[in-house]
Amino acid sequence: MTGKKTTILVVALGVLAMVLFLCGACRASEGFLKAVGPREFRFPEDHADHPGFQTEWWYYTGNLVSKDGTAIGFQLTFFRVQLKPALSFSGSPWRSNQIYFAHFTVSDLENGEFLMAEKAGRGTMGIGGVSFDSEGVRVVLHGWEAVIQGNTHHLWAEGDRFGIELELISENPPVLHGENGLSQKGVGPGRASYYYSLTRMKTRGVLRLGSNRLAVSGFSWMDHEFSSNILSKNQVGWDWMGLQLSGNKELMLYVLRRRDGSIDPFSSGTLVRDDGTSVHLPKEAFGIKPTDFWKSGQTSVRYPSGWQVEVFPYHIRLRVTPNLKDQELITTQSTEVTYWEGSVGVTGTAAGEKVTGSGYVELTGYGGGRAGLLVPKL
Repeated sequence: MTGKKTTILVVALGVLAMVLFLCGACRASEGFLKAVGPREFRFPEDHADHPGFQTEWWYYTGNLVSKDGTAIGFQLTFFRVQLKPALSFSGSPWRSNQIYFAHFTVSDLENGEFLMAEKAGRGTMGIGGVSFDSEGVRVVLHGWEAVIQGNTHHLWAEGDRFGIELELISENPPVLHGENGLSQKGVGPGRASYYYSLTRMKTRGVLRLGSNRLAVSGFSWMDHEFSSNILSKNQVGWDWMGLQLSGNKELMLYVLRRRDGSIDPFSSGTLVRDDGTSVHLPKEAFGIKPTDFWKSGQTSVRYPSGWQVEVFPYHIRLRVTPNLKDQELITTQSTEVTYWEGSVGVTGTAAGEKVTGSGYVELTGYGGGRAGLLVPKL
């Protein structure tokens, strides 16, 4: 297949999935499995895919440093989109009910450069898919891979000028968000997702920048979420953050933004204590206030760019700052969604003690319309 035809196919796949979601917004989840009650998670099985749910993603981010002190952030996310609740194809082996997308970014904090690559493909013929056997869980798309074997995750991805080969070892058991993994996003049964995280993963490996191969180490974060719902009509996007703090604490928070500018009451979060146990945080337990803004030179979208974060019951007060202003993804070759996802640094106090940290922040819906509709993170 020629390069031109391949590009046309990739764009068509993204547009097709987007059209299916947009045209069926009122009944998009009809016939799919739904998150309607707490789930009994089983691992390693639940690291694999969950066909019957409409959307699913495996999301990795991390902040790493090389032996010479070069600071690097990375994101590698695989998305699965099921086109119809049940669809049997006969004939061509190219036909598939599943479409996969992937986004890969590296934030070169030393040189102030943000690098991005993306892929899209059908869930067939070895192009994209998920397998689970005695050797573990394998998520793959066009040569990019996440392989999960026990507590160890292996990541491979390559862009034109950058790439990663990483080993991530989880130091904590999976953290279940919401009510035993049921993360409610709106009113009514099924307006929810099943959502867990591995919030502290010791990471080492090799990162390629141009012709340079850097030995890197640090910590990463993994989210896995699956659902069959979309934002409600009055929800336009979200601000999400996953923060790793000194003292072996982690904090996940998200606010769902309404069309009128208010914050939806179903916004929530999770605090992970130093012993690995966690506590659910309702909207009333925390506050996120932007302290600065950044306007994209490519899209003219204006994003928050710095935050004051408070978790009131635990006397946590943090300052979250982007390590690079421009970490905007414009995914014209895959999901057709524009969003900001980037490495951040953290300073502040917890119960009167100084804390530092790092993490990632995701911002969707700032470009107008229903940004993030295709592959909602939450």
